[in-house]
Amino acid sequence: MNAVEVTITEVGPRDGLQNTKSFMPTAAKKAWISAEAAAGVRSIEVCSFVPAKIIPQFVDAEEVLAYANAIPVLTPVVLVPNFKGCERALAAGARRVTVPVSVSEAHSMSNVRKTTAQAIEDFARMADLVRSQAKSKRAQLVGGCSTAFGCSLQGAVAEEDVVRVAAALQEAGADAISVADTVGYANPEQVKRLFRKVRKVIGEDFNIEAHFHNTRGLGLANALAAYEVGVRYFDSTLGGLGGCPWAPGASGNVVTEDLVFMFESMGVNTGIDISKLIEVRQTAFAAFPDAELYGHISKAGLPKGYHPGRAPP
Repeated sequence: MNAVEVTITEVGPRDGLQNTKSFMPTAAKKAWISAEAAAGVRSIEVCSFVPAKIIPQFVDAEEVLAYANAIPVLTPVVLVPNFKGCERALAAGARRVTVPVSVSEAHSMSNVRKTTAQAIEDFARMADLVRSQAKSKRAQLVGGCSTAFGCSLQGAVAEEDVVRVAAALQEAGADAISVADTVGYANPEQVKRLFRKVRKVIGEDFNIEAHFHNTRGLGLANALAAYEVGVRYFDSTLGGLGGCPWAPGASGNVVTEDLVFMFESMGVNTGIDISKLIEVRQTAFAAFPDAELYGHISKAGLPKGYHPGRAPP
C-alpha cells in the first residue's frame, strides 16, 4: 500500500453542524463518524466544546468524543473557543484540540468577545494547561488563524497580521498552525503568497494546515494552490456542510468527496476509499433530511476507467 501523501480531516461533525437549524441525533453522529473512519478517513473533527445554550448541536460533545476515541484507527479532533472549553475537552479525553484565533479584530469580538491579542493570551493559558498533562497523555494543540484571507465584518485582513498571529501561536505552544479562509474570500494566488509568508516565519518543518470554504466557488482551486506550495493537511466536510454563525455570509466548506477525488485523480494518495465515501454521504444524512448538501463527484459519479491514486497517462 502506498504511503498517504495528503491528510484530509473531515470537519463536518463540528463545522458542518454548528450552523444547522435542527439537531442531528447522537446515534446518527456516531454512525457518520464510524462510517467515514471505515472509508479510510483517519482524522475527524467530531465536536466543539462550547456551552449548549450557545450551540445546542454540541450538547452531547463528551459522549460523541468518547465514542470516537474508541475507534482504533481514528484521530478525533475537537474545537474549543476558550480556556473553559479546553478544560472540558481535556477532561473528556481529547487527544487533538484546535483553538481558532481570529486575525480579524471584528470577527474576534463577534466570536469570543475578545481582541485578537486577548485571544492569543487565552491560547497561551491553554497551551500551559496542555503541557501540564502527563507526557504520555498530552493532547496535540493546533492554533488556528481564522479569517486569514478576509472577513465579512471587517473586510480586508493584512497578511502581515496573519503572519504575526501564526508566529505568536507557535511561540505560545502550538503543535501545528491552521490557516483558515473562514468566509471564502481567498483566491489561489493569495493562498500561495500567504502560505509562503507563514511558512517562512514558522519554519519548513512545522506542521501547517489549510481550511478553506467554498463560498465563492474557489475552494478546490485554493486547496490545489496550497498543495503546490507544500501544504499536506486539509480540512473539508462531507457534502460541503458548514459555516460560521458569527461571520455573515460564511457558507459551506470544501466538499470532502470532491477534495479526495481531486487528489486521487492526480495520483496523490489520501488513503480514503472514494466509493465508500460517496456511500457515507448517501447514508449519513438519512436522519437529517433538511441538510443542504453540495458537491459534484457524488452526483456525477466516478469517470469510466477511474483508478484511485493513479494519475492519468
